[in-house]
Amino acid sequence: MTATAAETPTAETTSTGTSTSTSAETELTVRTADAMREVGRRLAGLLRPGDLVLLTGELGAGKTTLTRGLGEGLGVRGAVTSPTFVIARVHPHLGGGPALVHVDAYRLSGGLDEMEDLDLDVSLPESVIVVEWGDGKVEELSEDRLHVVIHRAVGASAADAADVAHAAEDADDVRSVRVTGVGARWAGVDLSQLG
Repeated sequence: MTATAAETPTAETTSTGTSTSTSAETELTVRTADAMREVGRRLAGLLRPGDLVLLTGELGAGKTTLTRGLGEGLGVRGAVTSPTFVIARVHPHLGGGPALVHVDAYRLSGGLDEMEDLDLDVSLPESVIVVEWGDGKVEELSEDRLHVVIHRAVGASAADAADVAHAAEDADDVRSVRVTGVGARWAGVDLSQLG
């Protein structure tokens, strides 16, 4: 895994046209599924009860793999698998830490109205909530959230392709991961430690 950590303060414009500050952004290059799980384990070290994480990426990008590592890092019970057909799974902590609530909003067409049936707002204060396909659907749950965007690095530069060939990895396995913290909760958090 190679990380290019760019701690860059940015701003996001909300649907009402107001601007909210984001704390930082970091970019990672992830070459294997094991490395993606490691990003999740490292991310778990930054999370605390009440955190909302939105995962974005095409089918097969590695969202559930990252969440699997996150579950390992948090020390939760149960195998973390895609909740596509059950919409949400709760993984209780093995000790006294926060539970992991893993949501797949792929099949939900509505915004927060449809999500209200899941009672995520009730679970949020004492849990870590990870929502795959949550962009545009659950941001209203918290002003403070972490956005993780995963892209397949298809069409990577020649240097990246050479690195991949050198590492004996298939270029289709390379992922670009951008992590952005939004809100006061993430101000000053060093996201570069994920790399």
